[in-house]
Amino acid sequence: MAAVLTTLTPNTGPATTFSTVVITGSGFANVGPLTVRFGTTATTFTIDSDTQITAISPTGTGTVDVTVKVELNGTSNALPFTYV
Repeated sequence: MAAVLTTLTPNTGPATTFSTVVITGSGFANVGPLTVRFGTTATTFTIDSDTQITAISPTGTGTVDVTVKVELNGTSNALPFTYV
């Protein structure tokens, strides 16, 4: 089963500097390799628990979809993140 995303905190961030974003949902722990993407850009993250990931938003522009891909289980639903 793919991971499920419920919230991004915050759901906006600076366009030219990195910032911390907490992703909440389910299906993050003990499921094999994960990839967190802001749009098409993979980013650095820490799995805090099965229901929380702390990610670093890469630089970007506009609004992008944040997703979590579990290698064996597919890609989560997308949540919007807006660069300001």
